[in-house]
Amino acid sequence: MSPTRVLVLNSGSSSVKYQLLDMRDSSRLAVGLVERIGEQTSRLKHTPAGGESRERGAAIADHDAALKAVAEELAKDGLGLDSPELAAIGHRVVHGGKFFTEPTVIDDAVLAEIERLIPVAPLHNPANLTGIRTAQALRPDLPQVAVFDTAFHTTMPESAARYAIDVKTADEHRIRRYGFHGTSHAYVSRATAELLGKDPSETNVIVLHLGNGASASAVRGGRCVDTSMGLTPLEGLVMGTRSGDMDPAVIFHLMRVGGMSADEIDTLLNKKSGLIGLCGDNDMREIRRRVDEGDEQAELAFDIYIHRLKKYIGAYYAVLGRVDAVAFTAGVGENAAPVRAAALAGLEELGLAVDGERNAVRGEEARLISPEGARVAVAVVPTDEELEIATQTYALVIGSGNHT
Repeated sequence: MSPTRVLVLNSGSSSVKYQLLDMRDSSRLAVGLVERIGEQTSRLKHTPAGGESRERGAAIADHDAALKAVAEELAKDGLGLDSPELAAIGHRVVHGGKFFTEPTVIDDAVLAEIERLIPVAPLHNPANLTGIRTAQALRPDLPQVAVFDTAFHTTMPESAARYAIDVKTADEHRIRRYGFHGTSHAYVSRATAELLGKDPSETNVIVLHLGNGASASAVRGGRCVDTSMGLTPLEGLVMGTRSGDMDPAVIFHLMRVGGMSADEIDTLLNKKSGLIGLCGDNDMREIRRRVDEGDEQAELAFDIYIHRLKKYIGAYYAVLGRVDAVAFTAGVGENAAPVRAAALAGLEELGLAVDGERNAVRGEEARLISPEGARVAVAVVPTDEELEIATQTYALVIGSGNHT
């Protein structure tokens, strides 16, 4: 009998999120998080299925120590990395460039390409590489699979992926629109079709992944044809701390007139803009509380956020031509009813509407919030990027026979 477990690792610069799944029923055997790696205040929180959470508070020096600590916690539950039940380790990799269009078994050539992409993903790819190399050292005999955030968006036509700049310059420096949150958009678009009782290959969906980072996608028949993020995750919607779409000449103006360096502008646009730049808060719950209390600055920030979101919904409706559903997902999309209602307000002529009572209901299951008989379904679909990574990893490893 083939092994059925997949360990999913999401390695950040100072953190590792992990889940161990049994692919026979997609159940979670354990979940956990190591944070503040390299600091004295490191913390590991581990929760086995059906058991109580355990925490470690001792300093964890690096990713190698972090994964060894994770392995120790898993072993306490009889789920160690040496188990013959472990089929593979699936790694979230943020940037796969133009050529990684599918989950990929990691070898030296794949590692080298992920490394070559560091200039277009300097915050993410180095951490992803560290996690991969550490896992390889712990289990060199086990298949390691990279699942790329960008892969789902590689089906975009050139008319959507190309920027209108000199082609030679663009090609030389790999400048094009790649898109991100791809595992989430893939999972949610497919889950939305299932919610409607339709085949994904026959379903057109606008997916709105709204968290601290936010992106929209137009999915036609299960394939992405446009998405809001571009060369980096900075383009597109207004986000928690990122500006989203902006006239590029603002950068030149800040350099020439404001005397700001490239690094200072990078920090401004990625960490000090978006909602936090507009009103000092990037938590939508706090912003809505302030709006309800009559805070004009918070209200303006919310209105700017919604205006941009509504523009993308309209644009992707035009791109798709026919829309079967609009799906809200991620932290804000799943939990902020006022955002969902405001984003679709006034779009009734497009067949888009939210039922007030359905929209107000909170829940962890995928559900419809549009009125009965609506021409276009509006759904809330909780995303599950870890399950998507595990599913793609398992299918690749078992399908190819490349497992222990």
